[in-house]
Parts: sequence; C-alpha cells; structure tokens
Amino acid sequence: MNEKFREYKQEMVDFLQNRYPSGIQSQSNIQALDFYFVDEPTEFTSVMYEPSLCLILQGSKSVDFGDKLYEYNDKEYLLASTHLPAKVKVLKATKQIPYISLRIKFSLEEIYEVLKERKDKRYSHAKTVEKGLFFDEMNMKLYSAIRRLVKLLDEPKEEMQFISKLIIKEILYILISNEKSGHFLHNFIMEGSISNKVVTAITEIKNSFNQKLNMRELADKIHMSESSFYQYFKTITSMSPIQFQKKLRLEEAKNMLITQNVEANEVAFAVGYESPSQFSREYSRMYGMSPKAHSEYLRSL
Repeated sequence: MNEKFREYKQEMVDFLQNRYPSGIQSQSNIQALDFYFVDEPTEFTSVMYEPSLCLILQGSKSVDFGDKLYEYNDKEYLLASTHLPAKVKVLKATKQIPYISLRIKFSLEEIYEVLKERKDKRYSHAKTVEKGLFFDEMNMKLYSAIRRLVKLLDEPKEEMQFISKLIIKEILYILISNEKSGHFLHNFIMEGSISNKVVTAITEIKNSFNQKLNMRELADKIHMSESSFYQYFKTITSMSPIQFQKKLRLEEAKNMLITQNVEANEVAFAVGYESPSQFSREYSRMYGMSPKAHSEYLRSL
C-alpha cells in the first residue's frame, strides 16, 4: 500500500484511541459501525458473524472457519455474507500497539438495492456454492470511504445519521463493483441462487432458534431436497443446520447471562433446551467454562 494508505490508517487509529481510550468493544453513534480493541493476544473465541465488512486497522487475527485457518491484517478485509459461526484469535497486540478493528454491518436488502440500481449484467447465478466468508486485499477507494465514515463520528448527530447511510451505500457499491467481491455478494443476494436459498434458511433458523428444527419442512420451504440442503448449508456455514441452531442458542444464552439477572436454568429453557443439564454441558463445551462462571468472567472484563 502507498503512503496515503499509511496516513489514513494512522489517522483512524489516533482518532479511535482518543475517542475510546478504555474500550474493549465499542458501539459507535453510527448504528452500523462498531470497534474492537485488545492490548494482548487472545485465545480462540467463538463468535457469530453477521452480514458485514470487517477491517483491521492495527494488529492481526486468525479466523478458524470450517476446516481452514485464515490469517489477515490491515492490508486485507473480510466480508461475511450471512450469519456464520467461527472462532477468532487475535495474534498481534500489545499495550503500546493494541489490536484495533472495525465492523460495518449491513442488511441483505441494502446490498440488493445497490445491485438493482447498478443493473449489472456481469454475474449469472452460480451453479456451485462458496463458503460464506470472503477475504480480499484492501484498496484505496474502499479505504477512503471507510475513513470518511469513521471521521463522520465528529459531526452533529443529524448530519452523521444521514450521511452515514450514503457512505455505507457507497462502500457496498465499491464492493459490488469489484469483480471478486461483487461476484461473492451477487451469489448470496440474488433470488433463486442456491446460496440465496440457503441464506433464506439461515434467516429462518435464526428467527426461530428456540424452536424445534424440522429439516424436511425447511428444505421444502426453499424448494430443495433435504440432502442437497444439508450439503449446501454445510458448505456455506461450515456446520450442519442442527449444529448451527445450537450455536445460535448458546450465543443467545451468553448474551442473556451477561445482560440479564437470570439463572442458568431459566436461560436454558428460554433458548430452547428441554434439559438444563444438557444446556450446561454444551455451554461448557463451547466456551470452556460453566454458564455461571463464564458470565462472571465476561462481566469482569
């Protein structure tokens, strides 16, 4: 990258460190934009990506998704097409030079609107499906738009809310205009594609994660055989539908334990478990400690 890239990066790093001097994870005043800060390397942690663009400003990270480890740093970006489970580990971070990343969330509808306005005929429905995470090299056009979005946090609220929507639309336009990332997003967004059908199923599971999952009904709803649905679902998410639902349940349980004053047994039933003991076992397997111990640990951070 050139000198302008280094200048923009340092400008954003200084801006964020001044604005969030003690933050670990900070939601900005722009709803679609949040940040993450770490001052030492971490162990692998389970996360659930959502449709978003993820960018590292300082440091590096490893992403365990499916059967592969992906490492990326400030010269690359990550695109998540839908809600996807993964494990992440910060590799490079110190108190003097902390790890800093940002995430820009967007809806599938926002991507579709940009695709529709572009009237781009370059892409046809793919006959195969891809994994739901995409990595590519950063470019100055994209970096410049992200910098303007971050700097917008200094503007008055009304201006910030209005212009941020336009800049996010510009960011999506840049991603869609790029041949690789445009092809990736098109496959997941365009109605009728295999990937889009699976995204529809993912949304259905997410919206009713605490209900019993009926694979046959869900496959029928997206006009796919049960075996094909299972195969394509696993390709995109790296998990079976049942494993994916379990991950959603445990992520929701974790959030409830952190934010609400409720017992683990109550949480177990709320997220769809019939047996609190089974919930406790699976939670401990996922996060490495019991629900109670994990919630106390997370609240102490």
